[in-house]
Amino acid sequence: MSYETLDYQVNDGILTLTLNRPDRMNAFNGAMCRELIAAFDAADADDDVRVVIMTGAGKAFCAGADLEKGGDTFNRHKRQSEPEGNTLRDGGGTVSLRIYECTKPVIGAFNGAAVGVGVTMTLPMDIRMASTKAKFGFVFARRGITMEACSSWFLPRLVGPMQAAEWVYTGRVFSAEEALKGGLVLSLHEPDELLPAAYELAKEIVENTSPMSTLLNRQLMWRMMGADHPMEAHKVDSRAIAFMGESADAQEGVQSFLEKRPPQFKLSPSKDRPPFYPWWDERPFK
Repeated sequence: MSYETLDYQVNDGILTLTLNRPDRMNAFNGAMCRELIAAFDAADADDDVRVVIMTGAGKAFCAGADLEKGGDTFNRHKRQSEPEGNTLRDGGGTVSLRIYECTKPVIGAFNGAAVGVGVTMTLPMDIRMASTKAKFGFVFARRGITMEACSSWFLPRLVGPMQAAEWVYTGRVFSAEEALKGGLVLSLHEPDELLPAAYELAKEIVENTSPMSTLLNRQLMWRMMGADHPMEAHKVDSRAIAFMGESADAQEGVQSFLEKRPPQFKLSPSKDRPPFYPWWDERPFK
């Protein structure tokens, strides 16, 4: 499909998904919400996509919600065509949940400012990397609104409840250096070195790992975040390692290591999933 707010490019197993509204600092709007969900649907359906990298066009990553409607920006009665429907769903939350459900590793490459939904929708990504020019802000209280995009679940788990509270309660904008210190991003890079570093990491995954192993490992880590006991992990681990241990990918992984050559994994993430996948109950919105 063609995209109005995104640029979608796949090369060498890596999807580069670029927020592409540079004239609006890549501000989030309804079209971007819909297109991000569609883009992750397309990525999951395409076995040629092994890793997703998301970045922004121009100087910003995403400046948050598009404020073109002024004071009515966050008033659903003014921005939706059918505001009295039964489903009151936050758009940023639908994007966060779609990224959470993704079967591919997702890397965020913050080339510039990431504020509001511009940062909260990235919390379900696996790895976040930032330019030294990037800035971040959970500015909701300063705009008279609340956390969104499922960030009340993700943020305390990622950076700890105390750091999350300080960033959210003050609503202040902070530097890339502080984001690194607080655990929001993995690494900092000079602006022209950010995407090369993200591609290097993605390439390491593409060239050396089993797509099926990566799919299962991603879901194991995210799904166990809410488990109430390590026994829940043991139950699923046991099935996963048994399935993969009997697979052609396990044979290839060991054999390629012994023969000191690059592996050639064959299992398809879209077609060869184990019979117990998914092992969780889907959560309806109701």
